Amino acid sequence: MRDFASELEQRKQAGLYRTRRLISGRQQPVLISGGKPLLSFCSNDYLGLASHPLNIETLRSALAENGIGGASSHLICGHNEAHHRLEERLAAFTRRSSALFFSTGYMANLGVISALAGRGDTIFSDQLNHASIIDGCSLSRARVCRYAHGDVASLEGMLSETEGHKLVVTDGVFSMDGDVAPLRDLARVCRDHGALLVVDDAHGFGVLGPQGRGCLAELGLSEEDVPVLVGTLGKAAGTSGAFVAGPAMLMDYLVQKARTYIYTTAMPPALALATCTSLDLIEHGDELRAHLQSLVNRFRQEASAMGYDLMPSRTPVQPIMIGSNTRALALSHGLEEFGLLVTAIRPPTVPEGEARLRVTLSAAHSHDDLDSLLQALLDCRHLLKT
Repeated sequence: MRDFASELEQRKQAGLYRTRRLISGRQQPVLISGGKPLLSFCSNDYLGLASHPLNIETLRSALAENGIGGASSHLICGHNEAHHRLEERLAAFTRRSSALFFSTGYMANLGVISALAGRGDTIFSDQLNHASIIDGCSLSRARVCRYAHGDVASLEGMLSETEGHKLVVTDGVFSMDGDVAPLRDLARVCRDHGALLVVDDAHGFGVLGPQGRGCLAELGLSEEDVPVLVGTLGKAAGTSGAFVAGPAMLMDYLVQKARTYIYTTAMPPALALATCTSLDLIEHGDELRAHLQSLVNRFRQEASAMGYDLMPSRTPVQPIMIGSNTRALALSHGLEEFGLLVTAIRPPTVPEGEARLRVTLSAAHSHDDLDSLLQALLDCRHLLKT
């Protein structure tokens, strides 16, 4: 029998042990942890919609009419008018023909990838793709080739040497680095080599592009350029669940083949209606996005001036590269002493030797909040030398 206790102790000694932090109350910039207020800079609630009063009011009203649970899978008796309305709204918002509502982003990627590729096929996956994409590739049982991060020339060489059905999958915005994939070039090489392109825009949806329609809309890439778009609703949209959007035929195919869609209970209908309200807020949220970008620009300028090593990101995901697990933890703990919550990200979430603090900014933050973070970073610089 494996010595699980020893494995846990080894993780602690390597600075890789993880603990859950108990939070009470709403998701907002100031969280309550253990009765103590902490100004959070590690949430994915990029537009501050998780506690928006209009979303809450829609949910309250919808609960009275639709109840709480989905009760069954979509293919039994769980597919509610509310789910259908959200899917139509998502298709229109993303400028796609059709959309399918999944319970989580993880389940969407597992279901989509394993349905669209299988034995005898080949999947090409960016080396820094999210764990849900990696696991979807493994579950498919297709041959998986990982190409160097953002390296279109490397991918094109692999594609040119491969026969049969080919699927290329990438994050739109990479969750731990904050950079955006070279989507226009990826679309071109996929078109040239007959590969199906899947883009997971979890961290771009709601934030980038006109009206927050994501990184594909920002580049003017259509459904023809990128046939399959995955997005999550628990980040900028502030609710829960995920979606896949694309040609109606492919969405129908996923209804038949995506096991994580077929064999799970549908999400609460009331939550789908709250998400429709959230999409309205996103669509009319240019002021929120402008404020968010001003925070991003100022953080990059002032944190860099202090000597912190930032990654080339223009998104709300702003990693501070540390390298050492213990130093990353020390800086995180130091910031907490100043009343700030910024989580240390360590392997296996990121590669060995690339531990970091993943600062995430939200439109709900004020410039005074950012002042507090910048001052604490200034006061904690010495911790990087210990």
